[in-house]
Amino acid sequence: MAVDVLRVLATLGSGITAGVLFAVALSVLPALFAMPTGTYIYAHKLLGRNWDPVMPVTVLATTLLDAALGALAPGPARALYVAAAAVMLGVSAVSHLCNVPINRRVKAVEDPDRPPPDWTDPRPLWRRWHLLRTALAVAGLLLNGLAATWH
Repeated sequence: MAVDVLRVLATLGSGITAGVLFAVALSVLPALFAMPTGTYIYAHKLLGRNWDPVMPVTVLATTLLDAALGALAPGPARALYVAAAAVMLGVSAVSHLCNVPINRRVKAVEDPDRPPPDWTDPRPLWRRWHLLRTALAVAGLLLNGLAATWH
C-alpha cells in the first residue's frame, strides 16, 4: 500500500515537472525570444517569481520518491525507478548549475531598458539548458509511468 502511494506521488511529481518545462519550451520561450531586450528582462523577472520556490521542491521531492521506490519496488520496476531518480536529479542539476545562474544575472539588471554595457543576451544559452532539462523531465515521466504499470 505505501509503495502504491509513493508510486502515484512520483508519477504526479514527474508529470508536473515535465508539463511545466514542456509548456515553457512550447510557449513561454518563443514569446520571450520575440520580445525586445528590456521587455524580456522585465517578463523574465515576473515569470520566475512563483516557479522559483515551487519547482525545485517538486523536482527534488520527486527525485527522493524515485530513490525510495528504487529501494522498495519489487522486480524490474526497481531499475526503472533508479533510472527515474537519476534523470530527475539531472533536471535539478541542470536547473541549479546552468539555468539559475542565468536567472540571477537577468534579475540583477536594475533597469531593464538599459542593461549594463557588457550585457550578453542569455536567451539562446538559457534555451539550450532548458531543452536539456525538459528532455530529462520527460524521460523521468516516461520511466515513472513504465515503472508504475509494472506489477
